[in-house]
Amino acid sequence: MTEDEIYRASTQYRLWSFTPEMLHSMRSTTNALAADGVRRAIHSLDMRNDSVGVEDPSREVDCLTVEEEQKLVWYYCTKTVDFADFCNLPTHVKATAVQYMKRFYLSNSPMTYHPKEMMPSALFLATKTENHYTPLKAFASKLDRTKPEDVVAPEFLLTQGLRFTFDVRHPLLGLEGGFMELLALANGKGHSSSQDSSSKLQREMLGIDSAKEGRPKTESAEDMVLRVKNAHGKAKEILKTSALLTDAYFLYTPSQIWFSSLFLADEPLAQFYFKTKFPLSSELKTKILSTLRQCSDHLRSSVSAKPGELELKELTRIDKKLYKCRNPEKIDLVGINKAQKRDGDGTGDDGLDEKIIKKRKLARENSMKEAEEVFGPAL
Repeated sequence: MTEDEIYRASTQYRLWSFTPEMLHSMRSTTNALAADGVRRAIHSLDMRNDSVGVEDPSREVDCLTVEEEQKLVWYYCTKTVDFADFCNLPTHVKATAVQYMKRFYLSNSPMTYHPKEMMPSALFLATKTENHYTPLKAFASKLDRTKPEDVVAPEFLLTQGLRFTFDVRHPLLGLEGGFMELLALANGKGHSSSQDSSSKLQREMLGIDSAKEGRPKTESAEDMVLRVKNAHGKAKEILKTSALLTDAYFLYTPSQIWFSSLFLADEPLAQFYFKTKFPLSSELKTKILSTLRQCSDHLRSSVSAKPGELELKELTRIDKKLYKCRNPEKIDLVGINKAQKRDGDGTGDDGLDEKIIKKRKLARENSMKEAEEVFGPAL
């Protein structure tokens, strides 16, 4: 199997790859369904409270828009990165946790499950799926007013939202491979699809334009090695910020993402490297190059990894709005988790099928009754 065939067999390609139109449609549907659920739940609560003269059952509920939900999810993705850095977690764990957050909120709304409560669970789950052992108590102790049960309570909901697929293919490994190949080319030890000699490729590499206009071309192999290392550092930073916080993982393959980050870091160098991979006669060359430019534009258009003053004001407004339109039936995640463990495995709205729940409840009552009669009836 080729690398392309292996990737196409992955769950990331089969379940988590979309077009921009598909993403927008999914998020709009999720928002509409969540808004309907919130209005029903709040109306039901108001009706109960109205019976004792507490609330007005006819009040309107102003729900979040799709754009407001996206801003809130983006903010908590940045907080996921910050908390992972605070815990000194590896880059791949941090990147996986962010993608878990983004995947979860494709089919779930912040109005149903607040990102602040899902964030620790996503990061802790990532430490497990990426084989980076972290004790639960030590992890929870680094969060203010957070108990271990607060971290694991949303975990089943999270895994449901992830469709029980935990594999995330990151572009960082591809970048490291490209970096080593570029170093080999700079040192006169590289190869290309055109079968040119290593020395010829090195001469061509030294003849490419500077990364910035007005600067002289690189004249020596040592200078080219420094240029490659500089481009690698810039591309890696893009993959750790823009690639994580945008929809790049949903829209492009890992190889397209890391190659596009190299285009942003040093376009002449990326162009040269691209040419070594595809012969001039390749029919796919134009199509692939167009896709890489689209991906580069997508990464370039991303907002900063740190919200500014105006963005923080907007996020504060959205959070205040969310306080008034949260689904009251889904706020206590710890309580919901305990109920699921007691009554079922969490499928459906409240656990297992009602008949199964009643059967288990009856079995528990009979077991308790038998335990009480071990020493005979009451005197």
